[in-house]
Amino acid sequence: MLKIHATKKLFEKLPVDNDGYLPRTERTEWLYDQPTLDINPLSGWHAHVVVLQRRNCILMAHDTTRFPLVLPTLTKPDFAELNDRFVDVFMNTLLKCGAEEAHLKAAHQYLRPLQIDTDCNRSVQGTLNRMKDEFEHLLYYDGLNIAEMTGYSAGAWLADTPRTVKGKGTLWPKRAMLELLSKLS
Repeated sequence: MLKIHATKKLFEKLPVDNDGYLPRTERTEWLYDQPTLDINPLSGWHAHVVVLQRRNCILMAHDTTRFPLVLPTLTKPDFAELNDRFVDVFMNTLLKCGAEEAHLKAAHQYLRPLQIDTDCNRSVQGTLNRMKDEFEHLLYYDGLNIAEMTGYSAGAWLADTPRTVKGKGTLWPKRAMLELLSKLS
């Protein structure tokens, strides 16, 4: 499983069961068929729902690398398909960041269903707030319409921004995620 620490605002929008899992769908059945892992290095993401240009968007940041994901213009059915949307945005954002075949294979090997809880870390939440401000500025400055975006390029753009992490100094999310995937391949 991949642990997602959601804000309460996001958690209330997600159709999770008592264990925090989203419903199985045709698109996500393969995730549930994967063998369980004791330790998954891709696990541990924080997620927050924000409204930009009157559209629901989810911003995510990987706890260790601060690698960002942007899931724009979500509707109610998209929240139920969050497993599929996560895989799509994660893999395509990696591609936009210049990931090679070995990185993508390593990432695919560790993909599992999302398990949602509300345990949050203030440091990562601070990163999400900065990402929201930067993304909002990008939309305004470049005159972009969020309804016409996939989020891949925005995630790659945010991944090229250094992040300060308490006790670790400065991280470059793109570099940190690609190094993590290189170790896993």
